[in-house]
Amino acid sequence: MERIWKNNKMSYGGDYNPEQWDEATWAEDMRLFKLAHIDTVTLNVFSWATLQPSEDEYDFSKLDKIMEMVKANGLKVVLATSTAAHPAWMAKRYPEILRTEFNGMRRKFGGRHNSCPNSPVYRKYSVRLADKLAERYKNYDNIIAWHISNEYSGECYCDLCEKAFQGWLKDKYKTIDELNRAWDTSFWSHTFYDWDEVVLPNMLSEHFGYEYTMFQGITIDYRRFSSDSMLECYKLEYDAVKKHTPDIPVTTNLMEFYKLLDYQKWAKYMDFVSWDSYPDTKATPAAMALNHELMRGLKQGKPFVLMEQTPSVTNWQPYNALKRPGVMRLWSYQAVAHGADAVMFFQMRRSIGACEKYHGAVIDHAGHENTRVFRELAALGAELDKIGDKTLGTREKAECAIVFDWDNWWGIEYSAGPSRIMRYRDEVQNYYNAFHEYNIPVDIISVEDDLSQYKIVCTPILYMVKSGVDERLRQFVKNGGTLVTTFVSGYVDEHDLVTVGGYPGKLRDILGIWVEECDALPEGKKNSFVWEDIKYDADLICDLLHTEGAEALAVYEEDFYKGMPVITRNSFGQGKAYYVATRSTAEFYKRFVELVCEEQDVKGVLETPEGLEATARYSEDKKYLFLLNHAEDTKSFIADANYYDILKEVSVKAGEEVEVAAKDVRILESV
Repeated sequence: MERIWKNNKMSYGGDYNPEQWDEATWAEDMRLFKLAHIDTVTLNVFSWATLQPSEDEYDFSKLDKIMEMVKANGLKVVLATSTAAHPAWMAKRYPEILRTEFNGMRRKFGGRHNSCPNSPVYRKYSVRLADKLAERYKNYDNIIAWHISNEYSGECYCDLCEKAFQGWLKDKYKTIDELNRAWDTSFWSHTFYDWDEVVLPNMLSEHFGYEYTMFQGITIDYRRFSSDSMLECYKLEYDAVKKHTPDIPVTTNLMEFYKLLDYQKWAKYMDFVSWDSYPDTKATPAAMALNHELMRGLKQGKPFVLMEQTPSVTNWQPYNALKRPGVMRLWSYQAVAHGADAVMFFQMRRSIGACEKYHGAVIDHAGHENTRVFRELAALGAELDKIGDKTLGTREKAECAIVFDWDNWWGIEYSAGPSRIMRYRDEVQNYYNAFHEYNIPVDIISVEDDLSQYKIVCTPILYMVKSGVDERLRQFVKNGGTLVTTFVSGYVDEHDLVTVGGYPGKLRDILGIWVEECDALPEGKKNSFVWEDIKYDADLICDLLHTEGAEALAVYEEDFYKGMPVITRNSFGQGKAYYVATRSTAEFYKRFVELVCEEQDVKGVLETPEGLEATARYSEDKKYLFLLNHAEDTKSFIADANYYDILKEVSVKAGEEVEVAAKDVRILESV
């Protein structure tokens, strides 16, 4: 079993900012951390201004004291490089470091992530700081990970970025003729004759709105370039700390399905994946689970770190509801159930000023342990001590996968048709929800990942089929796998150029269909179809298709395309390929996924009532079954084998009915 870092239990703690407090408060914090069973702190996330008060001056005196204090108190450290917010003197002396907005407005000093990722000044000083930190603290044996920057985000549209974009394009396309071909610049007389004629796409050039671009190929390439630019900043700091501490793993904290950065590419350069979970107040358990699945999938199923979550309340949503009693614990264990090997929080002590002063914390403004939140945190910490290292390095086992691809995401939502309300992540969620209903494990994979271990692969709206992807899918189905794909699939290549000859392009032979037209329905308008004697809605998109060897399982009931196929199944080699030509209801997806899984003999982890989520993680000789009750009342299940309940310290016999109270968790170890 591969562990993320050296520890004898799940790390428990989070972001600690002692530089905001006096040293008497530090001592009190150490007492409170012990009471809460906290063993790990993330330090130095936003300290650049303190560490480097001027261009040639560095002052590590306060951080030295902090590092000695936490070491003396037996705490492990995730040490950050502080490079997410540059100091004021840097912006004053080098204004070119500041970002330019999408509308062309140059920023002034303020906020965070306000540094141009292509600024030589930013790269010079951020790397220098990372290097100095690693050199200074390399002998601290309680540093278990490096934390580069913090929540990389945003974008820049300055002259430095434009120049760097031109160089990126030259490296990618080699010749200006190939660039013109890939972007189809014969359209609207956009032909380029030299690299320096290319301008970056924003409101000053190709856009007439943030998601509305006249040249999708140019804008998609700028998205790729922007993600690569920030990744390069991360990699430079990564190399700087690795030079001094080659054995300490390095990460940066990701943010669920963050559209601007291609996390699948980033993960290749991260020693382990970590992320910050702040679900919307209306998020369902399945929506939260999908975020965890993405993070687990970025490293092909390896465990990840829950680097941040709030102990109680966020401060930046439209309304910031408290986590009800038991929910912090429940959501923490949901992360563990889906692959987390650490439970961490933001923040350790609640700030007294600025925009995060009302964000939840382990230690509230009251400053003591006599709060509901602290008691819940201490109780969870005690449970994690009890679990110890049992689940560390264990993995889920999935026979089903859903493909997610950032290029595809950008391509779909920059597209000039067929529908502005079509959202890639929504369609992925629709299919994932159905698997989640049956407690069927699902890997979220990239278009590059190996498919041979799966029985079912689902590719919602695979609009962009990049080189080699169709062949991987073709071989997967030929070898006996089941492919499920949907409307608006197979339209374009990696340059957003349409694959001519009929949709779904390179997938046509696998699916055994030809899509002639695509009808985009306005919000509120629906068609319908009958499948297995039940009538279902058809909305958003209705593909008008013809079968070319596929079997029509259902047809549209209305409009001029009444009677045309809406669900098809094609036998291809030893496998099958399904095409769902419209968006439908949760009831449809649930029944459809059930049928496809029955055909491939794929079963859920455990049969449970609605609201009771079941997942499993496996070591070489043990199974750990997680039961999480998201409902407001007690749920029960029938044990499928003999187990030992780790938290309640009782035996559970096969066939026994086991109750799980509202918002409660059971963790069962196979015996």
